[in-house]
Amino acid sequence: MTRHSIRLVQFIDANGERSVALASADGAGLAIVDGARRVIDLAEEAVFAGRSLAEMVLARTSPRSIDYAAVIAEGRLLPPVDHPEPSRMHITGTGLTHLGSAATRDQMHQEYADHRDGRPSDSMVMFRWGLEGGRPENGKVGVQPEWFYKGNGHTIIAPEGPLRWPGYAEDGGEEPELALAYWIGPDGTPFRIGAALGNEFSDHVMEKRNYLYLAHSKLRDSSFGPELVVGEFPGDIRGTSRVRRSGEVVWEKPFLTGEDNMSHSLANLEHHHFKYVHNRVPGDVHIHFLGTATLSFADGFRAKDEDIFEIEAPGFGRPLRNRVERARGAEGPIGVRAL
Repeated sequence: MTRHSIRLVQFIDANGERSVALASADGAGLAIVDGARRVIDLAEEAVFAGRSLAEMVLARTSPRSIDYAAVIAEGRLLPPVDHPEPSRMHITGTGLTHLGSAATRDQMHQEYADHRDGRPSDSMVMFRWGLEGGRPENGKVGVQPEWFYKGNGHTIIAPEGPLRWPGYAEDGGEEPELALAYWIGPDGTPFRIGAALGNEFSDHVMEKRNYLYLAHSKLRDSSFGPELVVGEFPGDIRGTSRVRRSGEVVWEKPFLTGEDNMSHSLANLEHHHFKYVHNRVPGDVHIHFLGTATLSFADGFRAKDEDIFEIEAPGFGRPLRNRVERARGAEGPIGVRAL
């Protein structure tokens, strides 16, 4: 199979129909992939045909091209990978994979952990395990990483869409990450479809209270895209994360990601996600965030309603942008009725 690297976009066309398109090299145009409504349908066809996804796409790309900027301006972008049954799309992530994240988390945990005997926090211990055993050789299995669940496809927000800050949340902070997309084949084999820029939106104030609140802090919206890189993607990814407020940049910082900048190998992270049989249900989709080393929260920045998060990196096409939308009014207790 050839090793083409292409960038795919899913969107709603001018007639209200779903479409898949190939982004041009300069990011100005979208070339329609004939007969395609979802990337996972193309992935399934590629598996049955024994071809790479990139080959399948290039063979079906028409000369018809539309204006990419118009699709964005008219709010017609979709997540670059989705599932017709959102409950069969599983959103997960891996933490403590980058040095910066471990240092930030350790600093947060020092405030409530008892370190009078000089012991490191549990987060730093786990990060060191990754440094020592996260990149095994000779086909061996390495140490397992931290892992968390974010929700299902109902929590995925399209690029340019609003990330919802619920009333019970104490914070709504960006996390610029690499998000990998997988489709599970008919025999339970996981197939990596591609990679995209992701915003693993989280509640860092809640997590800071106690690291055992990590699971709660992660059950939030997230976004990835707008483009899915299919085929080869770099091991050393250097991008920029910024926050805009009323049109002005109020926080900005470079970030590093990709396998070269991680304590775990990609193969090790994938093994520890897909070793669980319930993560290999045929036809399911998985979006897995790989962690980050850069947070505006670590710099003391706090997002506000209507702020815009913007994440970009060379090779991934147009930036991922999302607005923060804070819930209006307090949320009371959820009532449960007995039957």
